[in-house]
Amino acid sequence: MNKSNKRAIIVGNWKMNNNRAQTESLIKSLRPLVKNANCDVVICPPFTSIETAISKAAGSNMQIGAQNCHFARSGAYTGEISAYMLKEIGVSHVILGHSERRQYFAEKSSTVHLKLLSALDAGLTAIVCVGETLKQHENKTTTEIVSIQTKVALKGLRIEQMKNVIIAYEPVWAIGTGKTATSNQAAQVCGTIRKTVEQIFGSSASQALRILYGGSMNPTNCECLLSKDDIDGGLIGGASLRPADFSSIINFAGKNR
Repeated sequence: MNKSNKRAIIVGNWKMNNNRAQTESLIKSLRPLVKNANCDVVICPPFTSIETAISKAAGSNMQIGAQNCHFARSGAYTGEISAYMLKEIGVSHVILGHSERRQYFAEKSSTVHLKLLSALDAGLTAIVCVGETLKQHENKTTTEIVSIQTKVALKGLRIEQMKNVIIAYEPVWAIGTGKTATSNQAAQVCGTIRKTVEQIFGSSASQALRILYGGSMNPTNCECLLSKDDIDGGLIGGASLRPADFSSIINFAGKNR
């Protein structure tokens, strides 16, 4: 597969970190470090800092995303935010089905599917997360689990909608644990995702799909991971809060094209 046909993408998931002042400071620090990046850069701050991030990233090569959205356009869903509200304030991307949403908020793949439909309808690019737990990993059911999650999330989509879909493989056992899948393990599962998409939408769509690895990627291991054919970028957690680390990953991703 010719990776040079696709632009790499690095997404920073800040999770529940950084108030508005901290957001302003971090964006300010990142601007000069990533200004020459030859890849797409997306920052996903908490909801309360999104507008600050959009304002401070204006004129830079950083796009601003959100960490979640609801599947309804509006309604009696206390505490929720719709994809259309995010689009209105200038958000370009949204993370869906992150393992922490599945683990702590009981999100199911069927719910992720509904959120994906809503995000695409609102005009957002969706970053759909799939991945196995430690038990599933140890039971060697990773391929089955990831394939099922992918199929459920993408059910009923039109092929033209896939241009606004990114899939992130994030092994649950490697999220925030400091553990990382080996580059070969990550590449194998990302290859499974691509084959699954090919079964549904055909070869052209699967080859155009950008697949990210998320699971304790850092400046030390990013070179091995990002050099693999089926890994087109990273969904970065902790390292995205450290400008030097995050920019290091971004600049390597750009050079690897």
